[in-house]
Formats: sequence, structure tokens, C-alpha cells
Amino acid sequence: MVQGSSGAATEAGHFEPFLPGLIVLMPLLGFIANGYLSLRHARVSADAVRRGSEFDLGDASSRPSTHTLPTWIGPGVMAGAFLITLVNFSRMLGVHLEEAVVVHYWTWIATGTFSVEAALQLDQLSIIMMMVITGVGTLIHVFSVGYMKDDPGYPRYFAYLNLFVFFMLVLVMGSSYALMFVGWEGVGLCSYLLIGYWFSDREKADAGKKAFIVNRIGDVGFLVAMFLLFKNFGSVDFISIFQGADALTYGGELVTAITLFFFIGAIGKSAQIPLYVWLPDAMAGPTPVSALIHAATMVTAGVYLVARSSVLFALAPFSSAIVAGLGVLTALFAATIALKQNDIKKVLAYSTVSQLGYMFLGVGVGAYAAGVFHLMTHAFFKALLFLGSGAVIHSMHEAYHATHSHEDAQDMRNMGGLHRPMRTTCITMWVATLAIAGIWPFAGFFSKDEIIWYAGAWAGAEGAPYPELYTVYWILALVAALLTAFYMTRMMVMTFHGKNRTGEKEQEHLHEAPPVMWVPLTVLALLSIFGGWINVPEALSAGWAGLGGLLPMSEWLHHWLEPITAQAHHVQEVNLGKYSYYAPFGGGEALWAAISTILAGSVVFLTLQVVSRQKISAVKDDVTELSGFTKVLFNKYYVDEFYDRVIVQPILRMSRFCWKVIDAGIIDGAVNAVGWGSKGAGWLVSMFQTGSINTYAFILTVGVLFVLGASLF
Repeated sequence: MVQGSSGAATEAGHFEPFLPGLIVLMPLLGFIANGYLSLRHARVSADAVRRGSEFDLGDASSRPSTHTLPTWIGPGVMAGAFLITLVNFSRMLGVHLEEAVVVHYWTWIATGTFSVEAALQLDQLSIIMMMVITGVGTLIHVFSVGYMKDDPGYPRYFAYLNLFVFFMLVLVMGSSYALMFVGWEGVGLCSYLLIGYWFSDREKADAGKKAFIVNRIGDVGFLVAMFLLFKNFGSVDFISIFQGADALTYGGELVTAITLFFFIGAIGKSAQIPLYVWLPDAMAGPTPVSALIHAATMVTAGVYLVARSSVLFALAPFSSAIVAGLGVLTALFAATIALKQNDIKKVLAYSTVSQLGYMFLGVGVGAYAAGVFHLMTHAFFKALLFLGSGAVIHSMHEAYHATHSHEDAQDMRNMGGLHRPMRTTCITMWVATLAIAGIWPFAGFFSKDEIIWYAGAWAGAEGAPYPELYTVYWILALVAALLTAFYMTRMMVMTFHGKNRTGEKEQEHLHEAPPVMWVPLTVLALLSIFGGWINVPEALSAGWAGLGGLLPMSEWLHHWLEPITAQAHHVQEVNLGKYSYYAPFGGGEALWAAISTILAGSVVFLTLQVVSRQKISAVKDDVTELSGFTKVLFNKYYVDEFYDRVIVQPILRMSRFCWKVIDAGIIDGAVNAVGWGSKGAGWLVSMFQTGSINTYAFILTVGVLFVLGASLF
């Protein structure tokens, strides 16, 4: 059944969805097939161990089917899901879709007044998310074929990866908060499985558990918000809630509570202060997993939640200010930590935390399209950066393995000079670096610059709430942007330029990634260049940014998302008046865009000069002892240590106390006392069970005399 948000096939009826259920189903089928192959591989491995041998993958021509079929199944189901999504996207482009299309399948929950339909919702926001998830996800799956081909758990890896995408699609395609929560919890489960993929390593297993537990804290907020919505609306469906949102009081306690609880959930899933600590540790998983988590799936869920609930957040100006403020603080905080990290994946992890902060700043100032825009462009260049780092780690690992060295293949101090053996990886990663640094005409320039501009414009807009606060946000966002340009350029210089520090013997084994790995890098590099051209403000596309209209730039995405954001913007206009944006201290958007790219370009140039001249030693030769604020940044402000001392250790001590005193002492003591008492009573009674008739007659006589004596007395 297909219907519009009003319950009739009006404008939405012109859009005929093409097999939307199959988009979700295909990754699930991939999980089932690869899961079966994984179980079959486990049985074969167990048989080999019982025979006293080890499971051998063999060479490329003799690999078992358990390790050849996932190569086609894993990426294949993703490519199929992407093609079906592309068909739906092209069909939606051909109509003026004012209302969401909901495809109902069955009633999932029906109890009393609570009912949840198993239904998928297709609209402008969900289709953009679906394109990003399936498109970038397909490239990551293809890259994984080369990266994970020698791993014994190859089928299990693809099973988890397919399941991850399935739950993310449920999250963005579900027609209600209840279905979104199913996907929300599902990606949390899969992150645990994939981050702790190499579970025999205690550190990696602990990283998976950390991600799972920290996310559960945020999930409580999501649940409470959903309960409040059902209590007041009698439904958790998007359409019913958004249609009834007019009944909520602007700035009222109820809508403020709902949005703040939702934001608690978003803080956990999208790694914002104070629940960001799980994301850097998520680097314990395979690098393609990091790319999938950071670029296309899990961490974007919180931003999607706020964008989907835009009308609720528009009704809660205090909550929006909190969203924007925490976002920009996280952006700056994480950027400072990235300045002094030496693990290439840790630099990118804190970069993701910082960029997510920008997305929350965007949706917090009411620029919902800008927030989604940066989510999309970030998926391109961050997937490229992680996959590129994976190619580097893959080459470094093979070089160290060939020479039987045990140096850290992820530490940038062991790299340097890799632009010679890994030219394609170097070029593509430079594209992503310039994009995230905000250099024109790369994608990140347009998306991040738009968020920063809106933050400043909101501060100067007449009638906008908390103008002084948003001015501070704008300044912090600018500082974080400059820091981003610095630490990303530092990462590139330490990795690809200068003298090679891998080792003389190891240098001979460094090589470019195979085509199955560098082809996805090239595709993502093109998207990192041109992906931002779909949402360039008219002031830029018609001016210098579009070179007088010569470049095919437009404000397409902004107009595309208008049916989603219109209700939220209407709420703002009704309650704040029709205001016009302008940047602080005067100047139009074109001027501030020019200033932004000049500043970012200057930071990149100066960093190239400074870092290139620094003497960098390999880890085994580095005897420098950190001190002062540098040590604080290297140790990530000791936040993990603080949490361990203030939260983790007290909980462990309390748990041990409860176990030893209450559980083992009181409860077990009581149970054991009853047991010993029963045993003692049984032993006492058994003393009289001798089997002798004379003894029984004597006891019976004594008993009768006792009864008679008692009655006479």
C-alpha cells in the first residue's frame, strides 16, 4: 500500500516507488548468505584443529568457496541496493514531491492503543541518505575485498558488514521513531561486532564493548523522548507527529524535553561531548569498518535524527542552542586533540568527531539543509581518507611482515616519503585533505563554509534568539576550521612527504594498493571534488565561485530538501518574524567565502612549510619526552583517565562489593544455610532409620508415653 502523508495518493501519488523493500532486503540476504559461509568455515576450521593441522586459505587459485563467494555476495548485494535506490532517486527527480510516500507491509506491533506499522518512508531526506549509504557503502565493500582477502574470518567480516548496512537502511527508511530505533540499536550491535572483529585481542574486544556501552547511555534518551511523544500524540509515526506538532507550545517545556532527550541519543550515536570517547577507540576494527562507521552509517544517525525532527527542534529554541553549542565545542575540542596524534587513524577519528560537530552546528542554527549537505560531502572525503589510510596501512603491514619487523604500521612517525611508491593513494588523499580543509572548489569548502556562514548570519539576524551566544559559536567554528586545515596537512606531510622512515629493507616492499582498492579511492576523489557543486548559493555560483556561471554549480540540494525543512522554517518565521541573514561585521556570503578559503589555503601552505622542515624520527628512534600542553593534547585531555577514575573504577568497586558481600555473603549465605539446615535435619532423621523393628517399637513406645504424659500434664 502506498499513500501520501495525508493518507491519500495526492502529489505523492505521481511518484511510484520501485521495489523499496528490496533495498533493505538485499543487505539482509547478503548477511544470511555470508553468515552461512562463515558457519561452514568455522566447522572446517574446527575439523582441521581436531586433525592437528591448521586451516589454510591456499593461493588465489585454490581458495575455498567460503572465501571466494563473499567477494561477490558482499559487494554484489550492495551494488544491487544502490542501483534500486538510484532508480527511485531518478523517479523522484521527475516529480514535484510535496508529501512523503509511505509503503506499508504489515502491522508489526498492535497492543491496546499502541500500534507500529512495518512501513518504509521515501522522501527527499531519506532518499539522499539512502544514496549515501548504498553508494559509499558499495565502494567500501569493494575496497574490503582487497584489504581483507587474507583474513581467515573473511565471510564473517562481510556478514557483519552487510548486516550493518541493513540496519542503517532501516534507520533512515523507517516511517516511525520505533523503526528508527530498531535500526538505531542494530547499528550499535554491528559496531560492537565489527570494532571487536579481532576479538582474540583483548584491547580490540574492549574497544567494541566500550562502543556498545557508551551508546547505550545515549539510547536511554532516545527511548524517553519516544515515550513522551507517544504519551502526548498517541503515535510514534513521523507523519502523525509532525502533523500534530502545531499543538505544541513554542519554547514549551514538553517540546524542549523531547528534543533534549532526542539530542542525548544523538550525542551518543554521533560521538559528541561527553559521549565521544568510543569513536577514537573504534579504530581497533578493520580500516574499512572505520570508513563505514565514520562516513556513511552509524555516526551520521544523530544528525539525521535532528534533521528528521526539524520541526520539533524549531519549536524548541533552547534545545537548538544547546545542539549548536555542543556541536561547535565538540568541533573545536576534537580538532585540538587531533593536532598531536601520531596514529593516522586516530587523527582521522578525531577529525570525524570535529566534523560531526559542524553538522550539529548547522542543524542547531536552523540550517537543516546545510547540515545534511555537510553530512553528504563528509561521507565522500572521509570515506576516501579512511580507505586511503587503509591502503597505506596495508602496504606498511606487508612491508613489516616481509622483514619480520614488529613496528607500528599505523604510526605516521614510521612513514614519510610514501608519495613515491603510492602515488595514486597520495593524490586522492590530498584531494580529500583539501576538501576537508575547506579549499575551493572542493566539496568541503561549500558545505562547511555554508554552516559557518549561517552560524554568523544567525548571530546577526534580527529576531534570532541568543545572538551573542551565536556570535561566539561563529568564532569558535572559524578557529576549528583553521585547526582542521593544520592537522590534516600535518598528517599528509608526515605520511607521504619528506624522508622515508619505514626502514631501508622495508622500503623495498612498499607498493601501491591493487586496483580493487585504488579504484574506489578514485571514485571518492571525484565525488570529493564535484560533490559540493550541487548546493552552491546563488551568490557564489553566479559569481567568483562559479567563475561567472562557467562551472555547473547550483543550489539544487537546498531546494530539494525544502519539503522537509519548510515546516521548521515556517515555525521560525511565525515565532521570530521574517528575518534576513547577514554575516557579522558586514559583508555578503561571497566575501566571507573568499576570506574563508584564503585563510584555509594559507594555513595549508604554512603547515607544508613548517612540518616539512621539522625533524621527524621513527618511533624506535624517537626519544622526545612530551611536556606541557603538548602532553595534554597527546593524552587527549586525560578524559578517558578521568572517566575511568570517576565512573568506571567506582562502579567496579561497587560491583565487587555487591558480589562479595551481598551476593556471595548474604544471599549465598542464606541459601547455603537453608541447604545445610536441610542436610542436618535429614542426617538427624536418618539416625532413626536403622531398619531394626525393635528400635522402631522402642521409639513408638517412647512417643506414645510422651503424648500421654503431655495430655495428662
